Amino acid sequence: MVIYIISRLIRLVIVFFVVTVVVFLLMHNVPGGPWDETNRNLTEQQRANMLAKFGLDKPLHEQYLTWVGNALKGDFGISYQFKDTSVIDVIASVWPKSIQLGGITVLISIALGVFMGILAGIRQNTWVDTVVTFISTLGMTVPNFIISIWMILILTVKLQWLPISLDADRWSDPKAWIMPVIALGLGPMGIAARFTRGSLTEVLTADYIRTARAKGLSETMVIWRHTMKNALIPIITALGPMVPNMITGTIFVETMFRVNGIGKFFVTSITSRDYPMILALMLMVASLWGLLYLLTDLVATVIDPRIKLD
Repeated sequence: MVIYIISRLIRLVIVFFVVTVVVFLLMHNVPGGPWDETNRNLTEQQRANMLAKFGLDKPLHEQYLTWVGNALKGDFGISYQFKDTSVIDVIASVWPKSIQLGGITVLISIALGVFMGILAGIRQNTWVDTVVTFISTLGMTVPNFIISIWMILILTVKLQWLPISLDADRWSDPKAWIMPVIALGLGPMGIAARFTRGSLTEVLTADYIRTARAKGLSETMVIWRHTMKNALIPIITALGPMVPNMITGTIFVETMFRVNGIGKFFVTSITSRDYPMILALMLMVASLWGLLYLLTDLVATVIDPRIKLD
């Protein structure tokens, strides 16, 4: 187990290197720059001074090696959007809102999705299965910004039941959380329901389930003791990678509901060519994905000790 974790962490470091190289080359090859004279009211000399100040006048390989050396020491540079403010400080000021919104969404959407999937799996080919399938398909196929627009039009504009904004003034208002959580969580909930139903349906046809029923065990005992343990493995494998997407925010949901989170800020960093912020955010997302995949594999071995980690 320890050897496996160490090997995965080593491979994760390689992934980090590849991600940073690719992102670094891409952002420097996109036309324009953080102090493009066509976008900012700067003289040529002022622009040259700014490039020199942040080391952008050096060759690309020197810029990258300098960034890596500083990043290894925990210094990800100064944000170009905010004078004299480090990247770490900027992320620390906006990410908590995305974590709170994403964390609540993860708990509600996955729990509700698994519950719906269990109901659909047990009640196959009934009206319950039909309703769950419809809701799951709706959540998986309709983009969250479309869901957001319709909720705003109906629940806010037409009925005036819910506030549209989840900004700082309404952060403690429970009603302001309803629409953002639904918009962000309907898709993951649909995926959780579909995977749970499919996994449960497959396990229920296994020979050992028929044997358990033949022994006279109650249906509740068969489902919770024999079926769910094996059905959880593909569910966890499918749901694990969805968590980073929710806790790193989404530009559409955060913009429509005025959440000043990391998803909204990530797009502004791209449009303003904030190179240190872009690299730090991409590295953060890659870290979350890599660690969640590792955690998913470890949880699967706990549920089913027969799984061998290579």
